[in-house]
Amino acid sequence: MKKIFAVSAVLLSSLVPAFADEAPIGQQIVDALNKVYGVHPGFRANHAKGIVVEGTFKGSPDASRLSKASIFDGSAIPVTIRFSDAGGVPNVADGSKGLPHGMAIKYHLKDGSETDMVLVSLKFFPVSDGAGFRDLLLATAASPPNAPKPTKLDAFLAAHPAAPAALASTSTPDSFADEEYYGIDAFIFVDKDGKKQPVRYMMQPEKLVHLDPADAAKKAPDFLVDELPARLAKGPVTFHLQAQLAAPGDQTRDPSKPWPADRKVVELGTLTIDKVDPDSLAAQKKLLFLPGALAPGIEQSDDPLIDVRDGAYVVSFGRRNP
Repeated sequence: MKKIFAVSAVLLSSLVPAFADEAPIGQQIVDALNKVYGVHPGFRANHAKGIVVEGTFKGSPDASRLSKASIFDGSAIPVTIRFSDAGGVPNVADGSKGLPHGMAIKYHLKDGSETDMVLVSLKFFPVSDGAGFRDLLLATAASPPNAPKPTKLDAFLAAHPAAPAALASTSTPDSFADEEYYGIDAFIFVDKDGKKQPVRYMMQPEKLVHLDPADAAKKAPDFLVDELPARLAKGPVTFHLQAQLAAPGDQTRDPSKPWPADRKVVELGTLTIDKVDPDSLAAQKKLLFLPGALAPGIEQSDDPLIDVRDGAYVVSFGRRNP
């Protein structure tokens, strides 16, 4: 079903009008990303630089009580993972200041279907919806280094205080394996009795190591991409998938508003990464990760950004695989 949806969506995206104000918001976002970073054929419009690895996930008993989803049944589920640098430049320096990082996971289920999680190192999203993200990108594109002050970006950040706060929540890790990643959107777990619980994902490393910005700037441009294969050659890398549980009354619609830090956190399972894809560049071109590609037992919340992200990723996929 997911593959049919993806192919159909790509075909539909090619039929929409070329005028930005008539195009779906996902297409507008990809067009805005291209304004900021340029067009790089064969690469994603965002998170262009990355590396693909493989491993397994094993769900916890607590996870299976919260959700009937098959990824939490306690069996070892094969996974494909892509770590990445944010932005649309394929050769961006891994240690660039203020550069968020991503972790996208595709779970290969026993029945042949797939379900995805798309996480980032930002603790929350800079804006509340797709239109806001498009406008942030357009303001960035209109604010080159020589632009008069205050720039359009300065004005946007002043009017959207969540944006600078979100961007300030990221740091450069010493390894993709030593970073924490967040599912900025809320999803709904459904248990075997039909009880529903809103959650937000968190992926925690065995140890969290962030570099001082000055030290990060001195690193080789590809130090994160190069370090991970060397680390995996010595042994597997482990992460712990967690869920922050919403309390009654917590909103689920706005990804720029995190829930209070005292909300209960539950261990969902262990992710073990053991090898790098031998042809990572070719593999990542063909991979499409969709936050809205969900297994039974996990549902979308009322957060509109989930559908917006799906739409933008499909457009980006279609352009890199014409």
